[in-house]
Amino acid sequence: MIIIDRRSWLAQVFMFKGTTLTVIWKRVAVSMAVAIGVTWTSQHVPEFHPKLTHLPFTLIGLALSIFLGFRNNTGYDRFWEGRKLWGRMVNVSRSFTRQLLTLIGPRMIDAQGDHELAAEEREQVEAVRGELVHALIAYVHAFRHHLRDEDSLDELRGLIPDELRASLIDEYNRPVAILQWLGDRLRWLYDRGWVHPMHLPALEDSLTEMTSVQGACERIKSTPIPASYTVLIHRIVLLYCVGLPFGIVDQVGAWTPVVVGLVAYAFYGLDSVGTEIENPFGKDPNDLPLTTLSRMIEVNLRQRLGEDRSALPELLEPDDGILQ
Repeated sequence: MIIIDRRSWLAQVFMFKGTTLTVIWKRVAVSMAVAIGVTWTSQHVPEFHPKLTHLPFTLIGLALSIFLGFRNNTGYDRFWEGRKLWGRMVNVSRSFTRQLLTLIGPRMIDAQGDHELAAEEREQVEAVRGELVHALIAYVHAFRHHLRDEDSLDELRGLIPDELRASLIDEYNRPVAILQWLGDRLRWLYDRGWVHPMHLPALEDSLTEMTSVQGACERIKSTPIPASYTVLIHRIVLLYCVGLPFGIVDQVGAWTPVVVGLVAYAFYGLDSVGTEIENPFGKDPNDLPLTTLSRMIEVNLRQRLGEDRSALPELLEPDDGILQ
């Protein structure tokens, strides 16, 4: 995600890195080259007189603007839904951690509730809670890698038991496997008497919520905008921008390449924006900063465990204006 100083209007106007211009400049250059060729030919070859008028381009341009607007709105809806889903993931991770730290442990043995745990038992409780919270952190990282089609095993080292990490090698959906392990551990703690029967449904609801968030993100990732619609838009934009100089050269004259360049930048740019935000979970400059979000979750949860701040990873800052 690009981070810019929105107070500086000129800085945004002349910004280049991370904008659509880095992607479309070649397309704009080709359209302007065609316009230059048409303009030169019309001025130096008397027999060259395009019979096109600007009316067809006016009508097509209006329809094309509507189609591009619809496609970009659809792409932004996917982007914004992805951001809301990761906001839910942040919230449920914090809530589930709070539940793990407050609801798991041996039950009080007297009515007054003043039973003190023995030192050994207290260490066991802290170890189990830490194990579950670290597994939750591993789930968030694995979920991010899953959406980006990356290998997550190295980053999970030290967060989950070695045997669990080894079992993930052959898993197609590693986040789901980690959630299954968390559910199994909760059942084991329930059988041991460390989870109250009234508390187990609350813990299970948190796992279910994480599964729902993951499923919704997978739906966005695996269901792109129909290819036939996208290809049609690409073709119409290309034909419009390449054919435009033939329709305006008689009226615009030597300024034809400039006009074509401006129109091509607008249409190619809108087309490129729709393509870029269609999948919000990638690593393009305008995609969601999933690495930053998952690192923030990790720091928040490890602080709840009381880990020393100096031992925690640093929160990510923009690198050359871009959050990953």
